[in-house]
Amino acid sequence: MKFVAHPENSPYQQGLDRNAANYAPLSPLRFLERAADVYPDRLAVVHGSYRADYRTLRERSRRLASALVKHGVKPGDTVAAMLPNTPPMLEAHHGVPMAGAVLNALNVRLEAETIAYILDHGEAKVLLTDTEFSPVIEEALAMANADPIVIDVVDMEEGALGDRLGDISYEQLLEEGNPTFEPIFPKDEWQAIGLNYTSGTTGRPKGVVVHHRGAYLNAIGDILVWNMKMHPVYLWTLPMFHCNGWCFPWAVCLQAGTHVCLRKVDAAGMYRAFADHGVTHLCGAPVVMGMIINASDAERQPFSQKIEMMTAASAPPAAVLQAMGDLGIRVTHVYGLTEVYGPATVCAWQDSWQHLAPEEQAQKLARQGVPYPVLEGLEVMDPESMTPVPRDGETIGEIMMRGHDVMKGYLKDPKATEAAFAGGWFHTGDLGVMHDDGYIEIKDRAKDIIISGGENISSIEIEGALYRHPAVLEAAVVAKPDEKWGETPCAFVTLKSGEQVSEQALIDHCRDLLAHFKAPKWIVLTELPKTSTGKVQKTILRERARNL
Repeated sequence: MKFVAHPENSPYQQGLDRNAANYAPLSPLRFLERAADVYPDRLAVVHGSYRADYRTLRERSRRLASALVKHGVKPGDTVAAMLPNTPPMLEAHHGVPMAGAVLNALNVRLEAETIAYILDHGEAKVLLTDTEFSPVIEEALAMANADPIVIDVVDMEEGALGDRLGDISYEQLLEEGNPTFEPIFPKDEWQAIGLNYTSGTTGRPKGVVVHHRGAYLNAIGDILVWNMKMHPVYLWTLPMFHCNGWCFPWAVCLQAGTHVCLRKVDAAGMYRAFADHGVTHLCGAPVVMGMIINASDAERQPFSQKIEMMTAASAPPAAVLQAMGDLGIRVTHVYGLTEVYGPATVCAWQDSWQHLAPEEQAQKLARQGVPYPVLEGLEVMDPESMTPVPRDGETIGEIMMRGHDVMKGYLKDPKATEAAFAGGWFHTGDLGVMHDDGYIEIKDRAKDIIISGGENISSIEIEGALYRHPAVLEAAVVAKPDEKWGETPCAFVTLKSGEQVSEQALIDHCRDLLAHFKAPKWIVLTELPKTSTGKVQKTILRERARNL
């Protein structure tokens, strides 16, 4: 790909400069503005008995922005949010950047120590926190050096009410705000809109900084790859904290759709939403598909509309795709990372696949696919020579990307940023192959990431927790395939001479130190296989885990 600038003396460079009439920085904040102007009375948000139209969603988002400014939030400040999929989390995706600030959506499944680190590293000035999470937030705040203004969000619709930690509630904060506040749009589309933390595959999590331009374009990419028509009804099963909900808080507003919030994701709640609200779209990990197809008769409710579902992480098995199709739900497989705003590739459907046998179709659909329309480059390359591998579906290389929806970089980590962008490409760390039709397929994960229920889990972090047990001599963690979660952590542990401890005791030990979803589901007490240089042979352990 070659980039060339016009010479300065070209007539196309004379008297044709950018100005306010012909140029504006791209920002997804424009999407809500347009929806509220054009469709003010259209239903925007559903949560329990709560209903809000687009006029109200904009007013509340502006109130939030205005109140944050009154409380001292300045452009470039960080506002953290520990919120489930409820209206305040949706409003934060608009209201926080409307104040010129950067939204740091926290993973609600994290443990206190990691939350404290993120609050410090991101220098949070304000923390919006649902009272359900008060125990872990209280613990995190006690550990952190940061001293953010704490705003308690009390969900009177479906919340698990907990202790108040701040001096003001979210609704009280909004009462201070001005519904006609003029949003602070970015002067430069390269300005940060979000700060999202990775799962810490090599120790501490890294802060991924994403910008207004990328969020704008990736939201448009979501709409294009799904052929999403105007006024969709989108069910929030994907956590909004995960890569800013894959940019759908903005994409759905662009199409003036209805956001159906779902605080707790379960089969009964999803089927109720399908039937009562006419849901047309949803996203989620394979575990969400499992809930849908394995629902009991008591949980199911009839629905007549066709539904589109976008899934990532583990490839959907043929039987799952067939079962979803029988229900009237078509599955689209995507792939991406936090560093590329969530999904950046899609397994685009080809009409020629229509007549393939179900198993052959599943093989095609399980691939990670082709670039989003807003991704400029997708290659599988030899990371040493930076040359593309043959398109033979067999030669393994590293999956690399570049384009509009690649992050700005890692916050306060220039060395990691430089390494990630070496050679002018974003290095995903995922190993895969390129097929002759241009579709990529992941074969392995270079950093031993375990993807469980759509969440990335670091094997190194689990190993570190195991090593903190006094009876453990050595530990190695790999992914074990799991029908429900896609993958679960499986730990192989060697005990110190003379020590005795049960597998369950080690699992409980990890649950005390880690977020529960990170704790290993399987423990095997054994000697670890090693190379002649003493390196643990995880390839052998993965095979053992598969055969457990």
